[in-house]
Parts: sequence; C-alpha cells; structure tokens
Amino acid sequence: MGDVLVVQNSRSGGPGRVGDWLVEAGHELDVVLAHAGATLPDRLGHDAMIMLGGGYLPSEDDRAPWLADARRLAKQALAEGVPLFGICLGGQMIAEVAGGEVTGDVGAPENGSLPLTIRPEAAGDPLFHGLPPVVPAVEHHKDAITALPAGAVWLAETQACPYQAFRVGERAWGVQFHPEVLPARIKEWHADGFDPDETYARAVADEPVSTPIWREVTMRFAALVTEYAVSGCTSPSPA
Repeated sequence: MGDVLVVQNSRSGGPGRVGDWLVEAGHELDVVLAHAGATLPDRLGHDAMIMLGGGYLPSEDDRAPWLADARRLAKQALAEGVPLFGICLGGQMIAEVAGGEVTGDVGAPENGSLPLTIRPEAAGDPLFHGLPPVVPAVEHHKDAITALPAGAVWLAETQACPYQAFRVGERAWGVQFHPEVLPARIKEWHADGFDPDETYARAVADEPVSTPIWREVTMRFAALVTEYAVSGCTSPSPA
C-alpha cells in the first residue's frame, strides 16, 4: 500500500479520524510534527501527501518558517501528480501555490458543524461524486480562499465561504472544512463569536450523518493512493 506524508502544523491539529481511516485502508502514515521543529524532507518520496490545518496563512513564514518547505512539497506533488489532500490551511496552500488567492480574516468566521452544499461539478469527481446535496462539515476558520486557481474544479460551498472544496488537476484536493475532526475537538477551540457548548452539541447531533460521508471520501482517496502506489502514473478511475 501507499506511504503517506502528513504535515502537522499545530499541536492539536493531528490527522484525527482521517489518519485512522487511511491506516484502516492499509496505508502507512509518516506524520511530521512541523510545528514542533521536525524537518520536512527535501523531496516528496511518498505516495501521497496530507497537509493539515493550522492558525496561519499559507505564506506566513515569519510566524511558521516551515511553511516554505511545505509549499515546495505541495508544488512538487502538483507537478508530479502525487495524490495530495489539503485541509483548512492545507487547502488554502494548494489554492495559493496553484495560482489562486487566499485572504486573511475575510468575511464571517465559521465555527462548528455547518451545512455544506455539494455543487453539480462534483458529480464527475473521484472523491465527491454521489454525495448528498447538503452535508454537515466541521468548520473553524476566519481566513479563506478568495479566488480558485485557473482550471480548478469547484466542488462544495457554504453561504459564508464559497470555496469549501475544489480539485486541481487529477489528484489534488483542497477543503476549507475539517473532515478529520470529531466533536470533542470543538471544546479545545478558543474563538470569539460562538458558544462552544452549543457548537459542540450541534456537531454531536450531526455526526451520525457526517461521519459515514467523510469516511467514504477518505476511503476513495485511500484507493486512489493505492492505485498511484501500484502504477505511479495512471489517471484516477472516473467517478
């Protein structure tokens, strides 16, 4: 099976259940605690890459100097067609290095489990095809993608933050939400403008719906990683 590089950008921002699902699918995770000073590889020698979230903009090298190396690896994955999945900061990074735009502290912050609208373009996507029209997803951000890269496929949106999910090329996906997060994580968040108890309760209520959906999306990505690890160059199976 495939070997997946996971870049962790904050102490509490681990791969969570997405990591568990990838391991369940037979993949090995190489989790690099970049926020704690662990060194990222010079080149991506893995079969896939997961870029996790963190409280930074993708180019805030003054606050998080390892982001320069993370961007370099993301660019390599895009150039070589290595399966790539970016979450929150990670999704913003994919958008930025591919030519899109990310803006700090823009619009209304999103926190907790919110309804995500799946766009018609998702019907032909290897990961997002066949999902219900509206899916709950856990959000926690105030920065956002404000322009997608040219040629990107726009897959999901919310009213407050349009670019919730997208694909660049054949094997790179970025999401603004947190498919890896269980409701308990919400209790650790510190942000103005939301009631953590109410937000936690809503996420618990949504979990029976959201968990099977994001597990299926992760398993589809896992299957794509397996396909890539075996062949190294074939196109992903169509939806």
